Amino acid sequence: MLNASPSSAVCADSLAAVLDPVALARLEELDPTRANDLLGRVFKAFQSSAARLMPQLETARHAGDHATVRLVAHTLKSSSASIGAAALSTECARVETLIRQDTTDGLPAAIDAMAVAMDDALRAIADLLGRRAC
Repeated sequence: MLNASPSSAVCADSLAAVLDPVALARLEELDPTRANDLLGRVFKAFQSSAARLMPQLETARHAGDHATVRLVAHTLKSSSASIGAAALSTECARVETLIRQDTTDGLPAAIDAMAVAMDDALRAIADLLGRRAC
C-alpha cells in the first residue's frame, strides 16, 4: 500500500499510528490504478479544509463562540474519520460532546488536544503525499 522502503520503516510506523492503514487501504481501493490520484486529492482537500477551519476554531475559541467551535469540531470529526485520522476524530468528538452537554470544564484542554491531533494528522498526510510523489 504505502510502498515504504526499509529505511523508512520508522516513519511508516509513526504514519500508521496517526492514519489507520485499513482506512487508507479502503480509500486506495476506490482508485486501484491511481489514475485519478483519489488519495492525493482527498488528502489535499483535507489539508485545505484544515487550513480554513483551524483559524475559525481559534477565533471562535477566543470569542467564546461555542456554536462555531462545535460546528468546526463536528465537521472535522467526520472528515478526519474518513481519512483514518482516528485520534483526531476522537478529539473532535470530545470537543463536540462537551459543548453539546454545555460543559466548559475541560473544554480548553480538549481544544488543545484537538489541535495537537490535527498537527499530527497534517504531518502524516504531508509525509504520505511526499512518499507518493517518489
